[in-house]
Amino acid sequence: MAEQNLVYRGKSKDVFNITEGPYAGKYRFVFTDRGTGYKENGKIVFDPGYDTVVGEIPGKGAIACRFATHFFKLLKSKGIPSHYIDTIKENEMIVEPAIPLCMPVESPEFPGSAPLLNLEFTWRNNATGSFWRRYPFVKPCKNLRKVVEVWTKGDSDVLITMEALKATGAMKKGEIAKSVELVENIAEIVSQEFTLHNLHVIDGKFELGRLKFGDGNIVIIDEISPDVLRVCKGYSPDKSGNCKEYKQCTTTTYSDGKRIIKNRNQVSAADFINIFL
Repeated sequence: MAEQNLVYRGKSKDVFNITEGPYAGKYRFVFTDRGTGYKENGKIVFDPGYDTVVGEIPGKGAIACRFATHFFKLLKSKGIPSHYIDTIKENEMIVEPAIPLCMPVESPEFPGSAPLLNLEFTWRNNATGSFWRRYPFVKPCKNLRKVVEVWTKGDSDVLITMEALKATGAMKKGEIAKSVELVENIAEIVSQEFTLHNLHVIDGKFELGRLKFGDGNIVIIDEISPDVLRVCKGYSPDKSGNCKEYKQCTTTTYSDGKRIIKNRNQVSAADFINIFL
């Protein structure tokens, strides 16, 4: 597919407009081997919870596509709509064009004004990552029972409150409630699926939108893959759902006003290759 048909280049995949053939008018997702994370002591640490591309993981694109295919089909069987159509190669799938939840800039004449390009819904089973860094008074890995947050998606993600979404007109009150419920339902399905494989989902992020040629209802778009999920092994919950192993698998540091939290038992994307075949 010609490079000029590129619609969007993201951190982990490229999106192309299909101009001919049986899927003309649809989008082609190409899952790449690019991986996000950070550098520690000069070494690359891959972590889907971060937003900076730090390198490539050979074969990761095919793994991500396989995962996305599995979960989109699973959601369909549960009656949850998405933009998924078909998977045509090990790292490529076809999807319906969709309009992410967004908002045009209201006053472009003011310097610094910018549109809301699209929203990303983060859900958290446990307090770790940026959640714990923002709320360090919470015990690391505390059971959060799928708390949902909304972020702007871009080069630098910014947390936006539900009240702000309503007040700014970015989303209506009813749309916000339905979106949160949708994310919670999908998160539960995904979490249960991993539990069947003796793995625990720490947190994840979903993108929602409206199908370009649909009825206007909000559906899940983008992907469900190791690029948008953090998963661990060795999870042992107590009666409140808090992991009893958190002292052994969680480490934190505090230096120069910066907090860092790491999950020792987090499963790398490469280790997902033999799951959900």
